[in-house]
Amino acid sequence: MADTSQLTSGVAERYASSLFDLALEQGAVESVTKDLDRFQVMLDESDDLKRFVSSPVFSADDQLKAIVAISEKAGISGFFANFLKVVARNRRLFALPGMIKAFRIIAANQRGEITAEVTSAHALDAAQETELKAALKGVTGKDVAIAVTVDPSILGGLIVKVGSRQIDTSLRTKLSTLKLALKEVG
Repeated sequence: MADTSQLTSGVAERYASSLFDLALEQGAVESVTKDLDRFQVMLDESDDLKRFVSSPVFSADDQLKAIVAISEKAGISGFFANFLKVVARNRRLFALPGMIKAFRIIAANQRGEITAEVTSAHALDAAQETELKAALKGVTGKDVAIAVTVDPSILGGLIVKVGSRQIDTSLRTKLSTLKLALKEVG
């Protein structure tokens, strides 16, 4: 059986690359990034939207109608709104989180930045993001763009991945380590 995460990643990267190329050609990378960020916030805050995006139950027409309504309500227009329509029409909404992540990486590379994938138990505010970027810049020596994913299951702390390096300060990992240490003692 094929590895579905790899299939999703390939689909996401192809769609993100196409969106970036079109946005770059039209000088709209910044506006697409803002719309993309707005949509990511909606995904992070709405379990219903997450379920809708990942569910294969809805028809392409239903997905298209819902995406159009969501985009209009959120004030998302232009390239990203059209992109969402194409993704819904092609029944690829399941790969949308990966597309957003891939687009951010491509855009950061274009600007000469490196990208850090950050997993947090809750959404980071602007001050926390700025502080994290400054700390990562101090370590890497380069400007850092961060892609934040919210995962309440890590309980607290952060998981930061920059290139092939990963730093896991999550409470879940610390508790697991402590649990193993206690088993070895007893």
